[in-house]
Amino acid sequence: MARPGETIENPVTGERIVFRKTAGASQDQPLIFEYALRPGGSVPFAHVHPRQEERFEIVSGRARIRVGKRLVRVRAGETVVVPAGAAHRLWNDSEEELRAIVEFRPALRTAEGFEELFRLARAGKLGRRGLPNPFRLAILAREYRDEVYLAAVPPIVQRAAALLLAPVGRLLGYGRS
Repeated sequence: MARPGETIENPVTGERIVFRKTAGASQDQPLIFEYALRPGGSVPFAHVHPRQEERFEIVSGRARIRVGKRLVRVRAGETVVVPAGAAHRLWNDSEEELRAIVEFRPALRTAEGFEELFRLARAGKLGRRGLPNPFRLAILAREYRDEVYLAAVPPIVQRAAALLLAPVGRLLGYGRS
């Protein structure tokens, strides 16, 4: 379980998170962390948080954030709020490390999801674009369905695929890292 002050890194995507405030036992509290992304890096895929607002306060560097069909460019001192249910993706739009304060309201199990994904990256179990194989992805999709889903595939299709692939993935040994 993530604790304030703990740092996790994803060597595949170049992301680093330092947890500032975690929800602990109450998932209704916000999750707040310092976020860093290498130059030219990006979040691996456009995604949706169906029940959470996500807020990016840029500390240094520049970012591009696609929110729905709108592309927003932000720099140090600016904030972008992504409402619950909005598809979005973030890129580092500068030659320096992007640093931001990120807040999720409510936290739900987002910190645990980041820990699991970054653990898979460190174990060499993610592809070069930062995604696990379809069986592992199905397991994660089932586990964190309240926190996130891919924006490119309709949610009902993702739920059906995860329902079918996750049990097969577990049988094949693709459970937790």
